[in-house]
Amino acid sequence: MRRWKTNRRKSPRRKIALPRIRVELKWFVLPPAAVATLVVTFIGVQSALTLPVRALKLEGVFQRVTPLQIEAAAVEALNRGFLALDLTRVQRGIETLAWIDSAEVTRVWPDTLAIRVIEQQAAARWGETGLLNTRGELFSDDRRYGLPELPVLSGPAGSERVVAERYLYLRERLKRASLELEGLLMDDRGAWQLRLASGQEIRLGNDAVPARLERFFTVVVPALKGELRRAATIDMRYTNGFAIAWIGELELSYADTREVAGSG
Repeated sequence: MRRWKTNRRKSPRRKIALPRIRVELKWFVLPPAAVATLVVTFIGVQSALTLPVRALKLEGVFQRVTPLQIEAAAVEALNRGFLALDLTRVQRGIETLAWIDSAEVTRVWPDTLAIRVIEQQAAARWGETGLLNTRGELFSDDRRYGLPELPVLSGPAGSERVVAERYLYLRERLKRASLELEGLLMDDRGAWQLRLASGQEIRLGNDAVPARLERFFTVVVPALKGELRRAATIDMRYTNGFAIAWIGELELSYADTREVAGSG
């Protein structure tokens, strides 16, 4: 049997060109001086973690708090190294002092703690022994200073901010009327009473207090003018008028605010 030969061409093998990847290894050799610097720095950090703070730098206006009090409050928290020290804890310790409003504590390399404090601004006395700041917050209930120049505010427990806000409003209105507040009271029933530095007692009650105050400033004060200092009490607890008890007199005078306003 005859075999036929078939011509089969072998397909050429295609060569695939692979991209060349160049790998370079770079070795860095630190000079001995640099190695020594790193070692010294590391040792310095380790030391700062364990070495105590050696100095305190105090900043602020010290009127009611002494630097010794701040130092004592800070030392209680200085029980760790310079870098390991909890600054927040130190700050909170200083802010526990009654007359400190806020404190800022920072590190100053290599061993100093800088403390900047802001004292509270007393706006009024509260009750027998308390003090309120300009935000109406009771920041001290153990007043050791007389502060007779500040008015006395009082009210039920928890009413400090409400009473303080009304006082701040009154202070501006009284100043424009050339009057000065000596005391402001809100009793347990919510009734308001204020006392002027010139001795007059203004009774406002517990209803429509803003409207009664407005009548006092816009009608009563202009109507009385120079006679205001002769008044002992001014009762604003009337719908359309007010009553005055004069110093040294038993007679109670009543005036209708509609008539007073009309005559002006």
